[in-house]
Amino acid sequence: MRYSQAFLPTIKEVPKDAVDASHVLLLRGGYIRMVGAGIYEMLPLGQRVLKRVQAIIRREMDAANAQEVLMPAILPATYFQETGRYDLYGPVLLRLKDRKGGEYHLGPTHEEIITDMVRREVKSYRQLPLNLYQIQMKYRDEARPRAGLMRCREFMMKDAYSFDVSEEKAFESYATMREAYHRIFKSLGLDYRIVEADSGQIGGKTSAEFQVLAQSGEDRIVACTKCDYAANVEVAEARIDTTKADFGKTPERLLVKTPKTKSIEQVVAFFAKDDAPKSADGAFGTNRILKTLAYLVPSKDPKKERAADAVATPDEIALVVVRGDHEVNEILVARALGVDEVHLASENDVKAVLGVGPGFVGPVAPKVALRTLVDHAAAAVADGVCGANQWDHHFAHVAYGRDFEGEVMHLRLVGAGDECPKCGGGLEAYRGIEGGHIFVLGTHYSSKMKATFLDETGESKPFVMGCYGIGVTRLMASAIEQHHDADGIRWPMSIAPYQATVLSLGNEPEIVEAAEKLYEALKAKGVDVLLDDRHERPGVKLKDADLVGIPLRIAIGKRGLAEGKAEVKLRSDADVTMIAMDEVVEAIATKVVALGGKLL
Repeated sequence: MRYSQAFLPTIKEVPKDAVDASHVLLLRGGYIRMVGAGIYEMLPLGQRVLKRVQAIIRREMDAANAQEVLMPAILPATYFQETGRYDLYGPVLLRLKDRKGGEYHLGPTHEEIITDMVRREVKSYRQLPLNLYQIQMKYRDEARPRAGLMRCREFMMKDAYSFDVSEEKAFESYATMREAYHRIFKSLGLDYRIVEADSGQIGGKTSAEFQVLAQSGEDRIVACTKCDYAANVEVAEARIDTTKADFGKTPERLLVKTPKTKSIEQVVAFFAKDDAPKSADGAFGTNRILKTLAYLVPSKDPKKERAADAVATPDEIALVVVRGDHEVNEILVARALGVDEVHLASENDVKAVLGVGPGFVGPVAPKVALRTLVDHAAAAVADGVCGANQWDHHFAHVAYGRDFEGEVMHLRLVGAGDECPKCGGGLEAYRGIEGGHIFVLGTHYSSKMKATFLDETGESKPFVMGCYGIGVTRLMASAIEQHHDADGIRWPMSIAPYQATVLSLGNEPEIVEAAEKLYEALKAKGVDVLLDDRHERPGVKLKDADLVGIPLRIAIGKRGLAEGKAEVKLRSDADVTMIAMDEVVEAIATKVVALGGKLL
């Protein structure tokens, strides 16, 4: 392709609404343009990258014996209604009606549709195992679309679904896809971690995320420095000290007046005063504060909605106790309570049930008996401080097992410095971008949709399913988050829009002719090459080459040509190499292959 004929509208200024590197550079480099909030059009350069990402995914899916299908984007509401997700998705689901009033929605994912396809067509165990995938646009009405292709209302996903005769066979399919994902992410040139994760609205009992490491990532993950343990902080665990609190020498519980001390910081500052009670080893620090939070427990019936003006009752409130230096993991709390999600109770709800506001709530003798969950670390505090369930009062010298009871379990977010639950090594914290997610769904969908097959004995059984997603457009952006500098993008060779670019640094006939000959020779060799034949200053061409991020740059200038040489530079390196003109083509072709590219 010649630059003079290409639709490649680069821009110099950083768009005001773009902050993340990928968003800025995809716009500036002429890869995408915004049509509406969270809605983007793909320009020729962006489409080329997208096709390369798709090609890698298809190669590995096909190698894993998955078969490609294409399901509709507009879906009748009846399928999601079968599984309850039509209501569960809430406002995220983009809903519409046809001219006859029929209810439809745009597909956010396709578990129900693929399950329906298989229940209609597959009747016997002899037709299993089966793995079907598609690469298609998905639609979700994100409340806050952000960061360009990272979080959109319309995005491209690869979603695959496996169907097996048993859970054992389903885990075999899961393992096969896990290995395929490793190959995909390695081929894309990404630094990633596979982490334990929550299944969320997809459902199922086993899942793992492929997290692309990047400081701009929305997700927080932890990984062990000694073993392969890694997990999203939503489900991460740490080695738990199950030692019970030794409160044998702890003074008797003391009621202390603590005016205007609602926050953890205010409580710590109060007890740091000279005349305030102290623990045996000094002032009560954040690790000795027993933070008690009241959570509203929703009804397990998704159709039973709580009235907006309703006041909570005791059976709708649960107390969660963690140390003051820890954060509550609400996913673990929801699991412990047997519900999909929990939310902090409002101040009005807390007052209605406990007679006191947040900040002074505690697990010791509340006004009414409430279900109380206690994190392991909080239960190990032998001499602590907690709210006294009285306005402007706290208890000092409090210990679990003596002053209060509750269900002890892991309830907190894990972070750097915690010990690995597998080997005891140190955990490190990272930011990540969720590029892929794999699930063992079990019979979560097949049972609800009565999708069954006949086994060897003629007995009807539900399909055991797996689900495997990759955010195709998100991975395109993720690659830039890992591969860029102050001057622009540095594409990995495997997904770059072009493998090499030839620049004519001058308009002299001999320079133009030499660049043209080299361009044609590289094409004949099978190198995917862009020729910058514009009548622009050398500085403009060099800056645009850096911005667009093509891996190999070959510049033909007056001085080098006089010596019979071309200037060759790898986008990811600072060094420039002068190579003889009659050796350039072979050198570039060799470099393309060495960097993970394929000759055409």
